[in-house]
This record gives sequence, C-alpha cells and structure tokens, in this order.
Amino acid sequence: MNLHLQKSKLTNPKSSIQITGSKSESNRLLLLQALYPKLHIENISNSDDSQLMTKALASTSNVIDIHHAGTAMRFLTAFFATQSGRTIELTGSQRMKERPIKILVDALNQLGAKISYKENEGYPPLIIQGQKLTKHQVNLKANVSSQYISALLLIASTLENGIELQLEGKITSVPYINMTLSLLKQIGVETAFVENIITVKPLKKTIEDSTSLVVESDWSSASYYYSIVALSAIGTEIELSSYKQDSLQGDSSLAELYKAFGVETHFNTNAVTLKKVKIVNANTVINFDLANSPDIAQTISVTAFALGLECNLTGLHTLKIKETDRLEALKAEIEKLSGNVRITNESLHLAVSNTIKEHISIATYNDHRMAMAFAPLALRVPIVIEDSGVVSKSYPTFWEDLKTLGFQFN
Repeated sequence: MNLHLQKSKLTNPKSSIQITGSKSESNRLLLLQALYPKLHIENISNSDDSQLMTKALASTSNVIDIHHAGTAMRFLTAFFATQSGRTIELTGSQRMKERPIKILVDALNQLGAKISYKENEGYPPLIIQGQKLTKHQVNLKANVSSQYISALLLIASTLENGIELQLEGKITSVPYINMTLSLLKQIGVETAFVENIITVKPLKKTIEDSTSLVVESDWSSASYYYSIVALSAIGTEIELSSYKQDSLQGDSSLAELYKAFGVETHFNTNAVTLKKVKIVNANTVINFDLANSPDIAQTISVTAFALGLECNLTGLHTLKIKETDRLEALKAEIEKLSGNVRITNESLHLAVSNTIKEHISIATYNDHRMAMAFAPLALRVPIVIEDSGVVSKSYPTFWEDLKTLGFQFN
C-alpha cells in the first residue's frame, strides 16, 4: 500500500514513544535460547524478522523459508549446521538468493559442517546436514558482514572445544561483534577479543530457570525520531523508551552524531529525551565514518538533505548487500527529490540542495529502512511512501507512532 503523507507538523512539542526491543539483540538471544532452553528473554522485538526467527527455530519442517530476514539467514545457517541428524533446506526471498553467504559457509565447513548450495554457488538456498562440529580453529574475512562473525560466535559455546576465530583484514561493525560477546558473557560464557583473534570457550555451567535477560529497545528505530527532532523547531522534545546509556548497540552513536544537527540527548531512567537546541548553520558539512553503524546511513542522508547540508558518509561497504543495494537506492530516491548524490562502493556524498520537490513517490525496494528514513521529510513537503507496510520488518507500529506525533497521511 502506498502511503500519502501530507505536509505535517508536530502537534505536541513534548511527546513520548515506546519502541520495541532491538531486533539485533532479540535475534541473538532467540538463537541462544534455542541452544539453552531455560534462558528467559524479556522485551523481545515484535519485528517480522524476530517473528520469522522464532518460527524457524520452532519449526520441524525440512524446508525453512526466512523471506527477507538477512540476520536470520546467517544465524540459522550456523545453528542448523550444529543440529546432528537433521537435514534442512534454508531458503528465502528472491533478494535473499542474491545476497552472498559463501564466507560463512566456508567457515562452517572448516569447522566440520556439511553445507552445500541448492542453486547458485555462494548463495542461498542452502542444504545443511547437521553435524557434530569437532574442529575449533577457523579463519574468516572480516570486512564483509559482522553477522557472519556473530553467527559463528553464537554457536561456539556449544562446541566441545569452543571456537578460536582468526579475522583477516579490517573488521566491520565492531559494536555488533561486541554485542554478541557481551550477551554470551551475560549467560556465563568465557570470551576474549584480542587484536584480530576472538576466542569463545565451551559453556561449563548449566543455564538455570532464573537466567533472564532484558532486550534494550532498538536504537536503529530511534534514528527516525532523531531525524524528526532535527527537522523541527527549537525546543521540540521526544522521549523514547526503553534505553540505557551503556548500550550494546552500535547505533547508540546517534546520541553523539546528531549533535551536528542541533539535537541533544538526555538519558533518563530507562529512557532518552531528544531535544532540538539549535538551528544548524547552512555552511555546516556533515562528515561521518559509519563503519560501526551503517544502518543509520539512510536516516542521516535524508536529514542532511532536508536541512540543505552537504554530507559525506564513509564506511558504507556493507550497504550494497542489505535488503537492497542501499547506496544505489538512496541516490535514486534523493535525486527524485532534487538532490545531487555521488556514491562509491563504500561512500555517499550529498551536495547542498535548497529545493525539495513535493508529492514525490519514494520507492522502498522491500527495505524497511528506506520507508522510515524518508518519512520525516513530511515535515517539509507532502510525500508518498510506496509499499509502506514494509516497516513491519523491524518496526510494525511505526506509522501509528508517527500519527501520535501529528503526522497526517492516508
């Protein structure tokens, strides 16, 4: 369904929004819960991806279809590789069949897994014959997707010798690796991350019924409210819950990054308040390296465009293998609106633009972040979001929450 957003303004300069649990944390914990069933999890994400992960882990079918859920594809590949006596075909959408997975498959096969390709070499669908993995040393290219690394780390504590993972090259999205290691430590797994070597020991203790972890709300979802506050009048405040200052999520860098857009972040008990404190000088140039938080690149690009600022983003090489090629998608849609964008394989460069075309229809490419990143533009001009339901992948109540702020659409 296409959603027509009218030019809107916030009806309450001090609003409050409750955001669901982090998809990234939820999917990691769901896999750990499948390995250690007594583990209890609170505030699980209500996203499509987490629901698909839950369904896949509970399924007794020999064919598991995870649709567009990239995290689930990577994590479940590792999980099913360890399930002795079970053979699974792991598949997904047409776009999923175009997303590479060879690096992870090669690493698992190094450990003794039996994984093959049903169609095209290096891509899903996969045929996974569950095995007892007896080897523990593995090498992995580190500059493609941290999800490959996390997939290995999440199963490591169940292997008789754990895992010693040697990373080759520059490591991508380190906060996501640290998130995985932190969650492992919270359930009692011994880990180490020294230079380019990660070690995970087998879990020696028994997980008790009382072991409970609470998922922090999703910082990626918070990014859209940072954009909304940045595009609003001085004094505008939005409180978001539930968040903590010592977050495991790399996208919590928003609190620092959005100072460049005149937004301050105040941490309260289990919440953050975003406040617009100043108008950004038109000559301001946004220069960010987002290697540790590439998922907020779309939001930042649109914020800068709406404010008429030059923007240079680097560290974006993983965006080309997401739900869509996000760099190409950003270029195409911002240029529809009159922007001028130049991209490379790992960067985006946005020129100053003082014009935003009205009533432009934004293609979302089956990508939830495209829909949500462009929505704040309705504070400037009327805009159309194609296939608006795609937001359910990570944030099903997004449009309802925007309506409570004063956004108008039909």
